[in-house]
Amino acid sequence: MALDGPGGSGKGTVASRIAILRHWRILDSGALYRAFAFRAQELGVLPDDLPGIQRVLAETNFDFAVKKTGEVGILVNGNDVTTALRSPDAGLAASTYASKQPVRECLITRQRFERQAPGLVADGRDMGTVVFPDATLKVFLTGTLKIRALRRYKQLMEKGFSATLAAVEQEVSARDEKDRSRAVSPLEPAKDAVILDTSEIGIDQVVKKVDDLLTAKLAQGNNG
Repeated sequence: MALDGPGGSGKGTVASRIAILRHWRILDSGALYRAFAFRAQELGVLPDDLPGIQRVLAETNFDFAVKKTGEVGILVNGNDVTTALRSPDAGLAASTYASKQPVRECLITRQRFERQAPGLVADGRDMGTVVFPDATLKVFLTGTLKIRALRRYKQLMEKGFSATLAAVEQEVSARDEKDRSRAVSPLEPAKDAVILDTSEIGIDQVVKKVDDLLTAKLAQGNNG
């Protein structure tokens, strides 16, 4: 299933919860882009350097695992870099690389590799529109800017990062605009996606709604 939406909409939490419930694989595409940008910067590879981008992928193993906390852990060549990649700076770097066509084209194949039995929960910003257009279920989560910024702010505080709510709201708003207006894979719901506003809904309710939708889709005879 494909789960898309802007930052702070809850897609990461919902994806990890569904993956745990179903014992399915998980793909956090945002984390993959963060990890890719992290590794590319380590190697001095610029976003427009196609040979360099291919070298990053050839020389790097990216892995994901749902931790006991429900958070998706990110490993780069076996090293857990989860905390570092959840910082605002890592997010901005990821957004810069993700806006480039060569980067997205190279990472599409890597993302599709994750589609293995018994099933995959893929969360991101173009999972249902570009990466998995034939997904059994497509869900687009959204929410008001203030609610999403508050969630992001709380996440940063919990991880020990320094931030102000006003700065986080500005960052989330800027990322929204960048994602929606980019020429390559803009953030938008797939035409056949179920749109859920999570502003006033508890996470347990959202997870149940998405899981029920997935159960109904699978019952129709699709294979995931």
